[in-house]
Amino acid sequence: MSKIFESSTAAVADIHDGASILIGGFGICGMAHNLCTALSVREKVGNFHLISNAGGMDNWGVGLLFEKKQVSSIIASRVGPACKAYEDQVMREEIKIEICPQGTFSERIRAGGSGIGGFFTPTGAGTVVAENKESRVIDGVEHIFENPIKADFSLIRAWKADENGNLLYRQSARNFNPIMATASKITIVEVEEILPVGSLNPDEVHTPGIFVDRIVKGEDLTKPIEILKIRK
Repeated sequence: MSKIFESSTAAVADIHDGASILIGGFGICGMAHNLCTALSVREKVGNFHLISNAGGMDNWGVGLLFEKKQVSSIIASRVGPACKAYEDQVMREEIKIEICPQGTFSERIRAGGSGIGGFFTPTGAGTVVAENKESRVIDGVEHIFENPIKADFSLIRAWKADENGNLLYRQSARNFNPIMATASKITIVEVEEILPVGSLNPDEVHTPGIFVDRIVKGEDLTKPIEILKIRK
């Protein structure tokens, strides 16, 4: 059965109301903008539980879901300034947010994809991050227990895919995408190029096709600059 879908709209057509969704990207680098766009125009679906390091930007990526008020909660490591709707909804407590230290955020997703039942870490011990969490002293240092993160869907951005779903990311767009691809029931990937099987050198493959359920060639491959800095 082919994993290739004709459009981003078709690829996200069964994401249901209240779904939990992993979305890759550091800032907007490596964020699946086309899949987010297709999801944002779906009618009568929302109440999404997002897991994403960033909130996209105004009129782009995950930011579109906040602008359409389709998000009820998010686990993130930061609230960035690039998406006003995200910032406003957090400050007005219209959505629930769990701030998670970035390394812990990564490891919780990795644990979810690896079938690990959680782990102890010293990060956050003795702070608000540790509230209502099990603690243990290991080698004389207090650690707190963190649960794994898994989701119904993951929206991934890669550079190239072959027809079996083997993925190659480009430079820093790799970020959270490889671990998120392993931690969902259904992994949906947008790419710049779809190649015949055998076109990718096995040593280049970052995500094996066994983790990928759907592939679509992104309709809009342009990417804005999230925060522009100009040096004289």
